[in-house]
Amino acid sequence: MCGIAGFLADPSRRASVDQLKSTAHAMDVSLEHRGPDDHGIWLDAEAGVALVHRRLSIVDLSPAGHQPMHSADGRFVIVYNGEVYSHLPIRAEIEATGHRFRGHSDTEVLIESFARFGIRATVDRLIGMFAIAIWDKQQRTLTLIRDRLGIKPIYWAKIGGLFMFGSELKALRQHPGWTPRIEPAAVASFMRYNYIPAPHTIYRDVYKLEPGTILTLEFGREPRTEKFWDARQVALGGLRNPLTGDEASLVEQLETLLVDAVRKRTMADVPLGAFLSGGIDSATVVALMKAANVGPVKTFSIGFDEKAFNEAPHAAAIAKHLGTDHTELIVTSRQALEVVPKLSEIFDEPFADSSQIPTYLVSAMTRKYVTVALSGDGGDELFSGYNRYQLTRHSWRMLSLVPAPLRKAVAAGLTSVSSERWNAIFDYLPEHSYPRLPGDKIHKFANVLGLNDADELYRRLISHWDPGNIAPGVAEARGVLWDSSVRADFPNLLDRMQFLDSVTYLPDDILTKVDRASMAVALEVRVPLLDHRVVEMAWRLPHSVKIRRGVSKWLLRQVLYRHVPRNLIERPKMGFSVPLSEWLRGPLRQWAENLLSEKRLRETELFDVALIRRHWAEHLSRERNWQYPLWDVLMFEAWRERWG
Repeated sequence: MCGIAGFLADPSRRASVDQLKSTAHAMDVSLEHRGPDDHGIWLDAEAGVALVHRRLSIVDLSPAGHQPMHSADGRFVIVYNGEVYSHLPIRAEIEATGHRFRGHSDTEVLIESFARFGIRATVDRLIGMFAIAIWDKQQRTLTLIRDRLGIKPIYWAKIGGLFMFGSELKALRQHPGWTPRIEPAAVASFMRYNYIPAPHTIYRDVYKLEPGTILTLEFGREPRTEKFWDARQVALGGLRNPLTGDEASLVEQLETLLVDAVRKRTMADVPLGAFLSGGIDSATVVALMKAANVGPVKTFSIGFDEKAFNEAPHAAAIAKHLGTDHTELIVTSRQALEVVPKLSEIFDEPFADSSQIPTYLVSAMTRKYVTVALSGDGGDELFSGYNRYQLTRHSWRMLSLVPAPLRKAVAAGLTSVSSERWNAIFDYLPEHSYPRLPGDKIHKFANVLGLNDADELYRRLISHWDPGNIAPGVAEARGVLWDSSVRADFPNLLDRMQFLDSVTYLPDDILTKVDRASMAVALEVRVPLLDHRVVEMAWRLPHSVKIRRGVSKWLLRQVLYRHVPRNLIERPKMGFSVPLSEWLRGPLRQWAENLLSEKRLRETELFDVALIRRHWAEHLSRERNWQYPLWDVLMFEAWRERWG
């Protein structure tokens, strides 16, 4: 895992060698946290090109793994972030031609494969996570490549005759040609989703390279992109060619593939472990690490001193059953709150998934013991794990039978009781008979009662603000979530929701959060459930083995039950959350008050300030729980204070 950056300048506006070196050095320094072990810069002053690399050494710790790296024939130069788990068979294929490698890094295999087989033929061979930049000296062509699922990031911008790219926006900011302008449409989208959907970024004319995409830039031409792996076509292909066979054979097929995916991700020349939250996905990964006989397994979890948010006892029970070397950290509110001032530096684009806090904390704790950690991210999207999948389907089935006026009257009644009061009412019921924070869910349900169709319901469930309310007059950046052709391609609602989550929420929220939080402490996180072969299989699974009699991730559970008893797994889904609502009323109140001042909120001339201030007052008085919409505004304002 590393950091990459670079630029290609218009030859007619070429800077001096010293200027090029200075800019490249500044980009290098900005990404030091991603790769503290080594760094390198390659320049071609005549072509106006620079490639920058920060290295976190994982495979081949010797100088032979140093980047930027040149192909043996001298034609190509590469900088690369990620890991390719299929490099050994590719290496053997190249060695069969008589080539002798200098070291055993996957980077060297990549560059020699590009030189021999070409770019497209090489990426089709890759299993892994990667963000790659290649300079072809002969053709004077720069190529960027992002992995299929978007595990590793690449940002890029073309401003006049200048093209630049980087693993994080802070690298692009170092170039003297950087002219940042906040994009209002991106702000509106951020307020809806708590992240900015690709290809957009917070800045005008700056973009995220989308997953599964190759970008090619030649002098004097506009960048052109092509998909080498299209999530939509993969999904549709899987649905058209479903797996057959009985349930036992499906369980066997899935476990066999998952064990291989896990085993591939344990290749490293440094200490390795795994996150263990106590949930199904991380427990499956750890169980299969044991099944793959990869040696002693180290596991890591954190918990909170607030009981309702503490999964640590569940994780410890699973670790004990599996016999892992388990490390646990119980975080106090004070420790967690110390992370908040760091967030705008770690996430240099507005980002407001509050699980960013525990993700950073578990990463920081894990990095004290290992350099690589496996995680269970991706299980919900692949195997129908989110509560909203069942809620949307069942709710709309019932709602559509009730006249709209009656639905709206019921909604008014439900919201007349504060979410905190609902929580208190549910406290009289047995602890495991209702989800955590039921009041929030009741209010969210009430907000959707007046909608017109299931797609509106799904969008409402994934929305924090209605951009038309918080940013009146600003048109949000509408992408695939509003594309009517998705409904035509995926007539089944469950398929449609899973597809949309896999191309938006997964790369732009979940994987962004994990990358930034882990790389801030130089920890490499690997995600075996997002091996593209697992994704392709998941799309071929019938609905009956994804959700059965109200049980989500049914098939994945059957794999896990082979290794862990049901009683250690079966309980309401918690998620990786924090007591944000109370923090905002207590220890974070003054910090929030400063960021939500009328004077400050009026500076961007984007927001309905009175609406935000009303939400803040209602939250403080416990009339409503607006923790998530308020966190969006707070994270935007904290980002603007640091970067705006």
